[in-house]
Amino acid sequence: MPYHLWYWPTVQGRGEFVRLALEAAGIAYEDCARNGGAGAMIADMKARGATGPFAPPYIEAEGGTIAQVANILLYLGDKHGLAPSDPAERYWINQLQLTVTDMVAEVHNVHHPVGGSDYYEDQKPEAARAAQQFRDERMPKFLAYFEAATTAHDGDWLAGARWSHADTSLFQLVTGLRYMFPQRMAAIESGYPGVIALHDRVGLLPGMIDYLASDRRLGFSEEGIFRHYPELDAA
Repeated sequence: MPYHLWYWPTVQGRGEFVRLALEAAGIAYEDCARNGGAGAMIADMKARGATGPFAPPYIEAEGGTIAQVANILLYLGDKHGLAPSDPAERYWINQLQLTVTDMVAEVHNVHHPVGGSDYYEDQKPEAARAAQQFRDERMPKFLAYFEAATTAHDGDWLAGARWSHADTSLFQLVTGLRYMFPQRMAAIESGYPGVIALHDRVGLLPGMIDYLASDRRLGFSEEGIFRHYPELDAA
């Protein structure tokens, strides 16, 4: 039986980190809100009661729901072998996943530094300052951390011989940063060869090749997390 995945139907967003792991592993799922609309997702969330999700993405599993990207991927990793069997290694992969989550939150705050419910156009001066700090300080700090992680084990993947959900999430992170900050990424990518090589290997996984060429993979846009505003980019 396929998993039921719930996320906003018109953007990649945080749900894409879950989709990529499912697609790369060939795990069957239904993207429910794309079929039933955002209204169906909101109604489903309301019907879940006190133990339901705060926000999407979430999946239906274990007789209820599992929400939060890292939590979902921790579950899928355990259930489908998308993370190491050794507990210490498995929690290290989850640590990397949570760090991806941290960076994604900072990415969003670049274009919405004042308030998430305010329009970008109403906070452009603040966004310009946030973008400069993110480009100059935060991007190198996060990418250096992930670069070091690529050297932790022998083999092509973060966990060594087998790819994990952290690998597919780093793929999405690099792809999103390239869209959002093409000038900055072009200027600094050479400093993180392990991260870029990992990104390229993930893109060649058979399930990923199929997904990236399909209409299931929505494009980046200025309604998602990774948004390209030329005035916020610089080398």
